[in-house]
Amino acid sequence: MLRIEGNVRRPSDLGFEELAALPDQIPDVAALAPGRRGSAVPFRSLLDAVGVSESASRVILESADRKFSQQAPLAALGSAVLVYRLDAGPLPADLGGPVRFLIPNIEDCNVPGVDRCTNVKALARVRIE
Repeated sequence: MLRIEGNVRRPSDLGFEELAALPDQIPDVAALAPGRRGSAVPFRSLLDAVGVSESASRVILESADRKFSQQAPLAALGSAVLVYRLDAGPLPADLGGPVRFLIPNIEDCNVPGVDRCTNVKALARVRIE
């Protein structure tokens, strides 16, 4: 389950089926990030679904175990994806599942506020500020 909260119009809990229903699915993330496996959905599709407030400027991404989190400006996450599927099922934990946040375009990481090309395994919470 992926929790989206904060400065959004529709805070949501999204599971596998809800992520699969979002628009602009990416059937093979390796086309964007060679060496990566799985299917993904653009992060912007998730943001559109929850209705991010115009005043929002940052995102906090937190792992399921709450031992890891990253912050980044929303404007720097244009190419970010949520990898959540491998074949017909959820992305396994050994690949960063059930949801892995990934910025496949390395150039997007060369802006202030993006730490180590924000990549969060076992993503469980997205907070928009």
